[in-house]
Amino acid sequence: MCATLHPDERMKQATTPRPIHDLLGDLSDPSRVRLLAILEQEELSVGEVASVVQMPQSTVSRHLKTLQDGGWLRRRSAGPSALYRMTVDELDPAARGVWVAVRARVESIEGAAEDRRRLGGVLAERRADSVAYFGKLAGEWDEIRQSLFGTSFTPDALLSLIPDDWVVADLGCGTGNAAEHLGPYVERVIAIDQSEEMLQAAKKRLGHACNVEYRVGTLEAIPLADESVDAATCLLVLHHIEDPGRVVREMSRVLRSFRGGGLAVIVDMLEHGRSEYKADLGHRHLGFTPATIEKLMLDNGFKKTRVRELPADPGGKGPGLFVAIGRV
Repeated sequence: MCATLHPDERMKQATTPRPIHDLLGDLSDPSRVRLLAILEQEELSVGEVASVVQMPQSTVSRHLKTLQDGGWLRRRSAGPSALYRMTVDELDPAARGVWVAVRARVESIEGAAEDRRRLGGVLAERRADSVAYFGKLAGEWDEIRQSLFGTSFTPDALLSLIPDDWVVADLGCGTGNAAEHLGPYVERVIAIDQSEEMLQAAKKRLGHACNVEYRVGTLEAIPLADESVDAATCLLVLHHIEDPGRVVREMSRVLRSFRGGGLAVIVDMLEHGRSEYKADLGHRHLGFTPATIEKLMLDNGFKKTRVRELPADPGGKGPGLFVAIGRV
């Protein structure tokens, strides 16, 4: 396949190397040499450069424009500011040779040694300003991040912690919510549900996913071989099961006890008193206490367990939830 050059790269290739006298002319002013020396070390704004070299910003801006026009500097916009940087490797060979020769004598230019000391002070002030900025905005930071980046990047990034060669069983998959989240990060998801209608809904939802497999089956007899998956999820399903212990025992059976896998994740309701859920929603259990779920897992094949309550979602109207993690 032929590679297509970016327009900037085509322009760069088409540019004729500048005559040596033009390059030397750019560096004929000691102030411009001082600017390049500090901008080779750090990317700085016009104001920061002015603070380092102790010159008016108007003078600094004029010198920076000359150096940018000459191809010595790269300019980057950062909000309302412009940042400048000189990268030696990005210079054309002739300019690079001239700069290497000039740089060896920078210390002989009046003020250059002080520039290095003041650069450290400017960078320290930048760090202090950053700390003060984030301290001032601490209470608003979540809103700022959400307005800039949305809300999904944190769970998506954290899902990348899952080993990408894992096979995960999504037990009682329903319409495929968990499989949709897990699919992009693991080798394969096996979505299991006793309802053909639910599996059809999951297929419709995840039609684009080529690493999701669908199986009909009950959770009391999971249609998987012993030690065939690295992890298993069971999300808001256990309260529908007459004998939750059988499901937990089946989960431990299908989990691998090697490769760092053997991980079960159960999310369900904390114990509650909404008895109408049995008649209206077909629930067999009115939730579980953390102690009950922990004992259930330890009695049915899990060696390590951890149960914690999940933070309440202000928009949720149902009982509180817990997440239980178990390893075989």
